[in-house]
Formats: sequence, C-alpha cells, structure tokens
Amino acid sequence: MEGLIVFMSIFKKLSFLLSKNDKQQIIILFFFSLFISLIEMVGVSAIMPFIMVATDFNVLQTNPYFQWAYNFFGFDAPQIFILAFGGFLLFFYIFRSIINLAYQYGLAKLSYGTYHELAQKLFETYISLSFKEFTRKNSSVLSKTIINEASNFTILLSSVLFMLSEVFVVLLIYGLLIVVDYTITLSLSALLLIALVLIKGGFSRVLKKEGGEREQNQKVFYEILNSSFGNFKLIKLQSIALPVKERFLKVSYKVAHANIIHRTLLHLPRLTLEAVGFSIMVLIVSYLVYLKDGDIKSFLPLLSTYVLALYRLLPSINRIFDSYNYILFYHKSLDIIYDDLHVPAKNLGNEHIPFKQNITLEHIHFSYTPSQSLFDDLSLQINKGEKVAFIGESGGGKSTLVDIIIGLYRPLKGEVKIDNIPLNMHNIKSWRSQIGYIPQNVYLFDGSVAENVVFGRTYDEQNIISVLKQAGIYDILEEKEGIYTQVGEGGALLSGGQKQRIAIARALYANPEILVLDEATSALDMETEARIMDSIYSISQQKTLIIIAHRLSTIQNCDTIYRLNNGKITRER
Repeated sequence: MEGLIVFMSIFKKLSFLLSKNDKQQIIILFFFSLFISLIEMVGVSAIMPFIMVATDFNVLQTNPYFQWAYNFFGFDAPQIFILAFGGFLLFFYIFRSIINLAYQYGLAKLSYGTYHELAQKLFETYISLSFKEFTRKNSSVLSKTIINEASNFTILLSSVLFMLSEVFVVLLIYGLLIVVDYTITLSLSALLLIALVLIKGGFSRVLKKEGGEREQNQKVFYEILNSSFGNFKLIKLQSIALPVKERFLKVSYKVAHANIIHRTLLHLPRLTLEAVGFSIMVLIVSYLVYLKDGDIKSFLPLLSTYVLALYRLLPSINRIFDSYNYILFYHKSLDIIYDDLHVPAKNLGNEHIPFKQNITLEHIHFSYTPSQSLFDDLSLQINKGEKVAFIGESGGGKSTLVDIIIGLYRPLKGEVKIDNIPLNMHNIKSWRSQIGYIPQNVYLFDGSVAENVVFGRTYDEQNIISVLKQAGIYDILEEKEGIYTQVGEGGALLSGGQKQRIAIARALYANPEILVLDEATSALDMETEARIMDSIYSISQQKTLIIIAHRLSTIQNCDTIYRLNNGKITRER
C-alpha cells in the first residue's frame, strides 16, 4: 500500500514537471515498449518449434501448422526448411536487437532532454526570485539542485519508463508460459514470488533511508566546497585547513557510503532470482530424468522454452527491481525539484517609468521579521542630479533603504514614487535598468575585462572602451592585453583598486541615470579611494549619485548627507 501511495505521488509530480512535448514522447515510447514486448514474446516462443522440427522431422507431417508452412513455401527437403527457419530466426534476432537499441536511444533522448529543460527551468526560477527570497536561500543548495537533483530526476524518470516496459515483457512472456504448461509455470511463479517478497522486505526500507542520507549529506558536501573555496585566504591565514578537510572527508564518506549500499543492494535481486530460477530448472530436469529413466528427448522443446524464457524473464524482473530501487533512492530529488518549481514565478513588467524630477519615499514600513520593524513611517525625497550619502552604524538600515529605493525590496507599507508614479510590478524592470550599482564586494568571473564589463549584455566594443576610460583604468589595461586582459577567478590577477574600477565600468555600461555605491571603496586605502571617488564624482556630474559610506572623506562632495540610526533618518547636511 505504501509503495502504491509513493507511485501515485510520483506520477502526480511527474505530470506537473514534464512538458507537453515530454508527455507526447512518453506516449510514443509507451506504445514502442508494447511492440518490443510482443517482439520479445515471439523471440521466446519461436525457439520451441525450431527445436521441435530440428529434433524430429516427422513433425512437418504431423503438425498442421508446420505442414502448411512447408507446402506453402514449396520446400522439398526438411533440411532446407530447417535452414530457412534458422535463417529467419537469425534475421529476427538482429531486428530485435536494433529495435531495442532504438528504444534505448529514445529513452536516453527523453531523459537527458528533460534534464536540459529542468536545469533551464530551475535556473530561470532561481534567477527570478526576489532579492529578499534569494538572500534566504543557500546558493550551494541551489547549485546542488541544478547539478545533482535534476540529473537524479532523469535517472528516476528513466527508471519509471524502463520499469513499465519490462512489466509488459514479463506479462507477455509469462502469459506464453501459462499457455505452454500452466502447472510448471504456476509452481515456478510461487517460488519466485516468495523470493521477491523476501527481497523487497529485506532492503526497500534500507534504500529509502540511504537515499535520504545521500540527499542531506550531499547538501552539506556542496556547502563545505563553496565555503572553503570562498574563504580560501582565511583558511590559509588561520591554518585551519586540517579541521576543514576532516569535516569534508566525514561528509564525503557518508555520501560514498550511501552510494555503496545502494549499488551493492542493486545486485541482490538479480543474484537471488538467478539462483532460485535456475535451481528450479535443475530440479525440474532432475525430476524428469528420474521419472523417465533418462529419456527426456520429448521434453527438450518444453525445457528449451523455459530455459530461454527464464533467461529473458529474470533480467527483466531484475530490471524492474532495479528501477523500483532507483525510484526509492532518488525520489527525494523529485520532491525537491517539484517544490522549487511549484511556486509560481513572478512576472515583472517593463512598463516605462521616466525619471526627470525626483524619487520620493512616502511613509515606508519595512521589516525582515514580523516581530521587529526596521523602518516605521520613513519618508524621504531625492532630487534628480542630487549627490546623496547615507551614513550610520552597521545594522542601522542603510543598505536596506537603498535596496528599497532601487527596487530590490518592496516596502510592507507605503510607496516609492518616481516623478509621482508609484513603483510597482509593472514598471520595476524599467526602473532597475536606469540604475548602475557598484557593490563593496565586486564579483569578477574568470574571463576577460571586456566580458566582465558586459556581464551578459549586448557586446559593444566601443562602449566597453568608453566606460573603461571613464573609470580611469583603460590606460593601465593598454599596458597589458587591453580589454582582453584576463582577470582570474574573483579578479585574482588585479589589485583591489583595479577591480573596483572595472565594477564602475560595468555599472556605467548601460548609461544609467543613477549610480549607487554600496560602501564600494571601504576596502581600499585612502589614497586609492580618493582617486576612485574623484573619478566617480566626475562621471556622475549629470547623474544622481547615492552613496553608502563609513568614511567622511568619501562623501565630502555630496549635496546631502543622511544619518540612519535604528531605522530613523535625520538630515545632517
């Protein structure tokens, strides 16, 4: 009953996750699997008549079916008939192999095509998260879901389809054996069924448990990797590589152990079924030899049929169990993907919103938790072209306030207005496109300066050179490889000031109306900071400038300075 509930849940979630095209492919594969099942049944049933004729030519005269085939095709010698029959079977089994290979190709195409679509949907979903939602998530978990869980989903999907196709094969061959001799077939079935029940009861719970362990430990595995590589400098400085390595090895071992148990138990059904099935056949042959005093020639066709049937049935039954075990082991991946994609995506509009006069915050209320309010009835106005700075102690709300202004956070109450037009879901993309953001921690990926400036936007070499000149770094790059200078992972090949100037160029690339500096120069020495701030003030003469800063030297040229303290704002200049 528990297994049925699990499968009903799996089919429901699969129906949600699979596209219309995927479902059409599944229907085609379903009928393909039925055809293959018929091919397999014919492949098993054809052996018995072939052996009957090969061991007794008189059958050609006594059996009406053989007699009709012999006369219809005009054979004049039994040996020629046998050779023709054998040749037909030879081509039939080659055809059978080709058909099975085509089915496996279709199955693989569906599975890995689905992985591509799922990875795309997951990435789009995560990229579409609001800034507030994204900050609550662990990026290593998101990476794990796209890389591992989506891949595991394809294994689960293949297992479901593979299990269904093998069930048809088993049913058709089993039906054939019932027709051939129901007494032997039912006796054989009873013994195999007992073996299957013992197998299922013995390890299904273990597999499900190990599958859960794999998912949990793999999540920690990714977290350790991300945190270790992200804090590599700190690890080297504080000489804490050993405890970090020990934690990694412990979690890695747990992931490996879960996979070892899984892989080992996968072979248990096959080995058990083979032992039981062929032991029964040995007992049957021994019994017939004893009963007929060694003369079992007349039973050879029957025995050949059962041997071939078992040879085909046992792998199919084993694959059904393998598929079932994969489903148990990876069902958690399906749950994770379903939960992440089940949340409807928020569609942000790109309705144009002009910025000619001012930005107004009216009676803003905001909090991260229901019990503690950060802003309570905060109001503010920033005029176009104004240079505004926010100062105050850490945790006072400076970055949060700026994130509300630029549309990354939505206030719980109150409104943000641009030229008296409320900022909402219909115009938020248009508003964000007018903002150039320069963070404190600049992320530069391993590529060229040009690629880091463009950062996924339309490539314009003249614009790249222009903004690099405005940022005051183009001449330095000319001494290297120009805009094609490699920055290294995280900008490791550049100085702190150079990274910050590339961040400025990146912010200027879309020609924004507003420049936001979120403590962008706090990690630099005062001399480098002064040079960069001179560049920024020069660049932003015709732009609105919003600065979050601790050093007063950073904001000495600002028109207005606001101090934030415990969510309250006061104007200092």
